[in-house]
Amino acid sequence: MNPESPRDPQVRLLEWLEKYGYITAGVSFLFLGMVVFFYGWFEFLTGFRENVPRAVLALMNELLLVVILLELFRTVINFMKSRTISLEPFLYVGIIASVRRLLTIGAEITLQVEVPEIRFNQYLFDAMVNVGVVLALVAALFIHRLRDAKAEYLVKG
Repeated sequence: MNPESPRDPQVRLLEWLEKYGYITAGVSFLFLGMVVFFYGWFEFLTGFRENVPRAVLALMNELLLVVILLELFRTVINFMKSRTISLEPFLYVGIIASVRRLLTIGAEITLQVEVPEIRFNQYLFDAMVNVGVVLALVAALFIHRLRDAKAEYLVKG
């Protein structure tokens, strides 16, 4: 029997395992997103009276993590529908993760009473790297969309 034949029981078993592997990964992303969401709100409500700015920034950080997890969940769903993986969701995740890091850096430095110069320079460098990553990913997203628009135009044209 041809090993690439869809009737081959080994191939069917592997395809079945792959399918349920993606399903469990997707459900896990969704479940983790829900846990992080509720944890973020719980921490916000319990920490709100002590330090409002820290509570707000922590909640924003957790909500951005939820968006990342939901984007990964959506990527799994799209893969299961089309059997292809798109570049765009990963660019979005990278942009969101870098913005999340920028917010964390800003929160850390803002909420400190006194920041030693060496620590400030580390924060500044970290922020510049993340801004560079955001700009590079936005440029990649723009180029990717431009390429898709051009391909669609050629198909229709």
